[in-house]
Amino acid sequence: MPANPQAYRPETALLDLGDTFWDPVDAADFPATTLRFRNDAAAAEVGLDTLSDAEWTRHFGRFAPLPGTLPQPLALRYHGHQFRQYNPDIGDGRGFTFAPLRDGAGRLMDLGTKGSGQTPYSRFGDGRLTLKGGVREILATEMLEALHVPTSRTLSLIETGEDLVRGDEPSPTRSAVLVRLSHGHIRIGTFQRLAYHQDEAGMRALVGYVLRQLYGEDGDDPVRLLDLVVERTATLAARYMAAGFVHGVLNSDNINVTGESFDYGPWRFAPTWDPAFTAAYFDHAGLYAFGRQPEAIHWDVMQLAASLRLVAESDPLIETLQTFAPRYQAGIREAMFWRLGIRRFDDRRDHAVVQAVERVPRATDTPIDRFFFDWFGGHVPADYPDAFDELRRLLDPYTPRKDRDHPYWHGEPCSMLIDEVEAIWAPIAADDDWSRLHAKVAAIREMGAALA
Repeated sequence: MPANPQAYRPETALLDLGDTFWDPVDAADFPATTLRFRNDAAAAEVGLDTLSDAEWTRHFGRFAPLPGTLPQPLALRYHGHQFRQYNPDIGDGRGFTFAPLRDGAGRLMDLGTKGSGQTPYSRFGDGRLTLKGGVREILATEMLEALHVPTSRTLSLIETGEDLVRGDEPSPTRSAVLVRLSHGHIRIGTFQRLAYHQDEAGMRALVGYVLRQLYGEDGDDPVRLLDLVVERTATLAARYMAAGFVHGVLNSDNINVTGESFDYGPWRFAPTWDPAFTAAYFDHAGLYAFGRQPEAIHWDVMQLAASLRLVAESDPLIETLQTFAPRYQAGIREAMFWRLGIRRFDDRRDHAVVQAVERVPRATDTPIDRFFFDWFGGHVPADYPDAFDELRRLLDPYTPRKDRDHPYWHGEPCSMLIDEVEAIWAPIAADDDWSRLHAKVAAIREMGAALA
């Protein structure tokens, strides 16, 4: 039971949608529940940081209901395009939503799971999560949060004592259940399912729910909803690029209508500014390559617009879609200048700076994290090659938004490339040594403090 009831604000608004949006499910009965990671910083935002470890494990490993929230976990129903192929046979297959809450700002947050057992949408899957997959999600969410990307947070990781067989990693491997804290779990694919079934009443109900509960607006105008989603997803695409992040699977069922990134599988950070860099070994055509992510997210939002035609006229939806590109351009300027640690100057020169940042490091194979570390605050390193002279000249009139007095700037840039991910996992797999993971999380949070 949360010990801080003034900060703990349970919600049940999801139930107002009606039972055509979900299926009640039960969590798997795991052989063991060993707490491996708890994110008290995130938990504090919803009044859960004062739980004891035993209480934590009972709620997030055995899924005893949190007071005042949902009486039973709900597996949400949705469809989606997966690598541009429409699939009506999906939904929450190894996760569920089990505790909506309000944070200190009044936002509706969901506690959702990954690896919590089979549901009606598991198909041939076992509904489980590998421990390594959970560790990777911790690293992805911590790094993205520090780099100013709107993201779910990994709240909890509990090892569950099962041996799992997987075709893409050494097996048998250890199992876990993960809990994420997200600003809702409504996906573009949730709307696609309603359009597929021509459920006009359900579509209107969902539009109203998202506007009221996730955007804090009155009404049920689908064009207004699309406008908000276009703004948030264009911002997300821009911040992915400035972070050098490659999600790997930008299917329409993986796009949250709040514009919050979530569900991290084959993700990677690009070592250099290579538009063709891919994260997923199975993305043979490079559909979701680093440089194609804005296009991919825009395409997914187009599917939302197509779904909303069930309850709206086409012309205003098309007009709204056409704002994605200029909003992305505004977003990439904001994101690049945030990561460079400098204040905007004027639109024309700012645009030239962004173009140079995208072009020069790529042409010189300069590591992304090294570049942003060295140039933060408009600092112009003397030892960079002549190819950077144009950028030096462009940055001359800019002033820092933050100085470099934080201890982080006296060390080396914090990165998260695939070799380090494997190096963090290796001692866990071999010796149950979690020290590297905890040290890396601390280092990422130090970087976040220096950048914030």
